[in-house]
Amino acid sequence: MSGPCDAAEVQSQFSVRVTVRSYEIDSLGHVNHAVYHQYGEHARSEHLLAAGYTMAAQRASGTGVVMLESRIRYLRELTFGEEVEVTSDIEFGTGKAFRIEHVILRADGGQAAEISCVFGLFDTNARRLLPEPGARLAELLDRPELIGIEPV
Repeated sequence: MSGPCDAAEVQSQFSVRVTVRSYEIDSLGHVNHAVYHQYGEHARSEHLLAAGYTMAAQRASGTGVVMLESRIRYLRELTFGEEVEVTSDIEFGTGKAFRIEHVILRADGGQAAEISCVFGLFDTNARRLLPEPGARLAELLDRPELIGIEPV
């Protein structure tokens, strides 16, 4: 996991380590394709949690992060017992959507997969996407700088 940063330092990159478990292996002896997506989901959940987007914060704000698109590029297989690093890099622009990019890195530094996702910030009451999710999250998070947003 990334170390803590100075409150004035804005960064959007984060990472977690995962060890490949036996139940994630398919009949070919490598990680099942769907598990790569779970690794990305784990990294982004931990990334948002580190910034302060807890379940309590989501409920209190009536918001949630919703996936709009996900693409994966498989580069190298992963096998039982391997330790991998999963990066999470959040990019905000204008409009209702934002992007999160993940890279799954093997212990030897080689890339096992690249995952690219598009998300929106969902209003759970109105059941629609909120405009400018970065600005809204800047108001909600304890440490918005951890996801690349200047604190309010």
